[in-house]
Amino acid sequence: MTTPIKPRVLILGGGFGGMAVAQALGKDLQVTVVDRHNYQTFLPLLYQVSTAGLAADHVAYPIRGALSKINGRFRMGSPISIDHRNKTVKLDSSEVLAFDHLVVALGSVTADFGTPGVEEHALGMKNIHEALTIRAEVMRRFEDLCRFEDDTRFSIAVVGGGPTGVEMAGALAELVRGPLKSDQAHAAKHIDISLIEAGPRILPMFAQSLTDKATKNLVDLGVNVMTNTAVKEVSSREIHLRDGRTIPAEITIWAAGVKGAPAINDLTLPVVAGRLDVDPTMQVKNYPHIWAVGDISGAKGADGRFLPMVAPVAMQQGRFVAAQIKRIIKNEKLAEFKYRDKGSMATIGRHKAIVQVNKIKFSGYFAWVTWLFLHLFYLMGGRNRIGTIVDWCWNYLTFDRGNRHILDSM
Repeated sequence: MTTPIKPRVLILGGGFGGMAVAQALGKDLQVTVVDRHNYQTFLPLLYQVSTAGLAADHVAYPIRGALSKINGRFRMGSPISIDHRNKTVKLDSSEVLAFDHLVVALGSVTADFGTPGVEEHALGMKNIHEALTIRAEVMRRFEDLCRFEDDTRFSIAVVGGGPTGVEMAGALAELVRGPLKSDQAHAAKHIDISLIEAGPRILPMFAQSLTDKATKNLVDLGVNVMTNTAVKEVSSREIHLRDGRTIPAEITIWAAGVKGAPAINDLTLPVVAGRLDVDPTMQVKNYPHIWAVGDISGAKGADGRFLPMVAPVAMQQGRFVAAQIKRIIKNEKLAEFKYRDKGSMATIGRHKAIVQVNKIKFSGYFAWVTWLFLHLFYLMGGRNRIGTIVDWCWNYLTFDRGNRHILDSM
């Protein structure tokens, strides 16, 4: 008696959404994951790599290691075309992979909204290389500042008042007030940090009361919070604002938003507003065996707006699509995706965080502990969890950050 051939599921992207699909299907179907890196990056903690709080390898987990537990396969590369007739995908390595179901989970890239100078002069926050570049630039400029005994100042600007920007600004301020002050107090005293937000307040997804607390926490840490401040252009050492002002910024960190990975434009699939156009079932329109999850997916919420590009959305969609594929195999009726918002959180620094779950709102120490626990829970790999705990404990007990290395290629 011949063993029935398992349907082939090809997943483009090894991020939160893609790996959620793989882990839900791997033991039942033939699963292959394609990604241009051989590791998954835990993006919510990437800012801590940038600010010397964590070692880079603590936020990266080998995809092959995760797939080996479910007999999944991995190919390192990027998709360059889809042959819809033959149900195959060609990679930039020239390899051609066949599929019965294709899941597109290519993620997102930094969005500059057409602002001149961002691509040339600003630093993004979407991968480990960018995080290490930010850390190296901050530490290199600090070393430059240590050579001076005068009033020469060094300015860092973080553009974008969402959770990423707020957490980055807070972590930079703590790096300056703690380890860098211990290293060279005069130099640390001459470092300025600004958080620039075009809207009327930072963290607009939170209640006003929590936003006010987060703003106060940042100001107490020495961050210059600038709201109602739109960026017109970024140059090598300055930021030009739309109101005509110019502010110094030897380092500009762009955390103002993300957009769907441009690779989808090469896949001959329907695109709407930079995302793949999908039905409520999460199938790409007109392609019943192609699915889209995560930041690349154009799924909408009950309010008719695109769902936010955050990890919880990607993971819920990944598990949902895995269940949908199983329904098709069993000839069952497909369901429609409904996102369950489990709340939002952001940390500003030691003992400082805000959490909002529906009508429940809290801040301070308990919110900070909640943030630590949940991020540790979702971090992949026992080694990464242990390493992160060790780094966090060291940082907490000693007020030091032992990852202040300049490790870029310069």
